[in-house]
Amino acid sequence: MMLKHQTYQQRLGQQQRASHALPCHCPPRSSRSWQQAGHQACAAQPRHSNLQVAQPSSSMGHRQPQQLVPGMQPAVLTMDSLLRAAEQTVPQGAEEANRLRYRAAYQGVPGAYSEMAACKACPDAEPVPCEQFEVAFQALSQWTTDWAVLPIENSLGGSIHTVYDLLLRYRLHIVGETSIAVNHCLLALPGTKLSDLTRVLSHPQALAQTDTYLRKLGVVKEAVDDTAGAAQMVARQQLQGVGAVASRRAAELYGLDILDADIQDAKDNVTRFIKLARDPLLSREGEGLATPFKTSIVFSLKEGPGQLFKALSVFALRDIDMTKIESRPMRTNPIVLTKPDGAAQLGKQRFNYLFYIDFVGALSDPVCQNALRHLQESAPFMRVLGSYPMELQLGGLDSNTPFDSINEP
Repeated sequence: MMLKHQTYQQRLGQQQRASHALPCHCPPRSSRSWQQAGHQACAAQPRHSNLQVAQPSSSMGHRQPQQLVPGMQPAVLTMDSLLRAAEQTVPQGAEEANRLRYRAAYQGVPGAYSEMAACKACPDAEPVPCEQFEVAFQALSQWTTDWAVLPIENSLGGSIHTVYDLLLRYRLHIVGETSIAVNHCLLALPGTKLSDLTRVLSHPQALAQTDTYLRKLGVVKEAVDDTAGAAQMVARQQLQGVGAVASRRAAELYGLDILDADIQDAKDNVTRFIKLARDPLLSREGEGLATPFKTSIVFSLKEGPGQLFKALSVFALRDIDMTKIESRPMRTNPIVLTKPDGAAQLGKQRFNYLFYIDFVGALSDPVCQNALRHLQESAPFMRVLGSYPMELQLGGLDSNTPFDSINEP
C-alpha cells in the first residue's frame, strides 16, 4: 500500500510539473522525517528572553496544510488567486503531494533575475512566480510557499523601497541573502535588427540601469512590471519593432533573439536579494565568529537634536560595522508636530521617519545584544527583521550562468 501511495504522489507531481514546464529541484520528502527534523532543530536552538525579538509564527515541526489547488501554482500567483485558493477545499491526494515539496516565491515570471536568485537561495525548492512583491509576502504568510526571495537593493538603482515597506507590514523574518551580477540583454523577435527598434520594454530599474545605451539607440522606453515579463509580452503579442531588456534565460524561454548583450551602463551591476521565512533563524552564541552573520533592524527615534547620532553611536562604541542605513517615511504617522523643551506650544511640523540598518554580527552575540539594549533606550520603536549568514562576495552568481548549473560547485 505504501509503495502505491508513493507512486501516485510521484506521478501526480510529475504531471503538475510537466503541465507548466517549471523546474522542480526538490524530490518528494517524508512528512514524518520533516517533523522529526523540525523538533530536533527546535530543541537545539537557545532562547533569547532578554531581547524583544518577534516570536516564531508556529512550531517548525508542525507545518500547516497548504491550500493550493493543482494547476494554480504553476501560473503567476496573483492576490485574487491566493484568496480563491484559501477558500477552496483541496483534494486529499493533491494536498498531500503539495505538502511534500518546498516552494520559494519570487516576483516576476520565469526568466526573471529573481527566479535565478530564488533557485540560488533555495536550491531544494520549486520557484513560484508572483505577480507583485506583496503577493510573494502573502504567499509566504498564508503557507502557500516556504520562503520568499525578493530584491532589496541594487548597486546602480539603490534600494527597493516597496520591499522595505512590506518588511514592516508583515511579520516575516530575513533568514538569508544572495546577490546576482546582472548582465542585461536587448531582446527582440527573430529577424529584428537594432535599427528596426522604436520601443523598448522592461522593469523601471532595468531601464534606469541601461539608460545611456537606450538613449544612444534613440528608442522610447516603456516600463512594465518585470524584465522577463517584457520579453514574454514581446513574444506572445509578436510585437514588431519592440525590444525588451531582460536576461539571457528569458531569450531562451520565449524564443527571442539577443540583439546585444551586457548593455548595462556600469559593469558592476549587482542586485542583492533577501530570503524570507515565517520563523527567524536563531544562531547559537559564537556562531557568528565562525560564519559571519548580518543582522537587520528597523527603529524610530525621539524628537530632539543629535538623536540619530546617539542611535548610531551604540554601534560605533562597540566596533560594530554597519553595512547599510536606509530611512523611510513612517506611513502610519508621516508628519508630526515638534514641541521644543520648555515650550508652551507645539513647534513646527516635520516628517517622521523609520530607520533600517544592517550591521555585521549575530543576534546571539552578547556585544550585539548590548548594542540593541542601548538603542532601545532612545528608540520608541525597534524590531529585529532577521539575523542571518552574511554573503561574503557580492555578485557571486552571474546572470549569464546557465539555469541548470546555478547550484553546481
